[in-house]
Amino acid sequence: MLAAVGGRTAVVTGASTGIGRAIAVALGGLGWRVGLGARRLDRLEESARDVKAAGGDPYLHELDVRSAASIDEFLDATVAALGTVEVLVNNAGMSTPGPFHRIDDDALRCEVETNLLGPMLVTRRVVEQLLQRDAPGDLVFISSDATRHARPRMVAYAATKAGLELMAHSLALELEGTGIRSTIVRVGPTISEFGFQWPIEEVEELMRYWPRFGLQRHPGYLEPAAIAQAVVTAVTAPPGVHIDTIEVQPEAPVGDTGPAQPLPRPPE
Repeated sequence: MLAAVGGRTAVVTGASTGIGRAIAVALGGLGWRVGLGARRLDRLEESARDVKAAGGDPYLHELDVRSAASIDEFLDATVAALGTVEVLVNNAGMSTPGPFHRIDDDALRCEVETNLLGPMLVTRRVVEQLLQRDAPGDLVFISSDATRHARPRMVAYAATKAGLELMAHSLALELEGTGIRSTIVRVGPTISEFGFQWPIEEVEELMRYWPRFGLQRHPGYLEPAAIAQAVVTAVTAPPGVHIDTIEVQPEAPVGDTGPAQPLPRPPE
């Protein structure tokens, strides 16, 4: 199966760490060309080394999905280096946790631009190029189980991910008959750097707060590689097969019936 889809060109946004890096490495493991985009070039260089070690052909370039000019520069440079993008993984995302009325305007704007508007801007450019070439392709949107289970104190994050999923579903219908597939990978609790910039006190409070709503019921967490495997499953499906949504959740630790624990802190 993998040989039939080998040699494709993929782009991963938010590829500097965590889930984005794991996805890029997994695609590199298919022998693909992988464009890596994020704001932190030093961390992108680490991702590029991992992609190359996995057998892929990486290309890195600074990318801020909140900026149309940055997106154009990134895609132009990536296409020049690797060829037309055939697989796009919209992974870049962020959240500012806390009571909704206390989140300032700039933080809300940043969240909407990063999680929703950014993927729209990147996707429309990739879709346009694919349609101009009458070429098949895969669009993957990394979402969150916050779209199924309302997550208080992450109101804007849940709203943007819900919008992202509706965008992906609507786009799948719009692109029927073109060979361009639109897939959602919905992520449960995962060990990554996503929440490591949050104050530890905030994380601990959320771990006490969410269980009252039936959230974070057990202390199980996913490794980023589990999400990457889901993405590979979607984009290596044979022609004629469309995987609409994959939700990935951690299994509860066997024998562990205690309350959820805070996310581990990254090593110093």
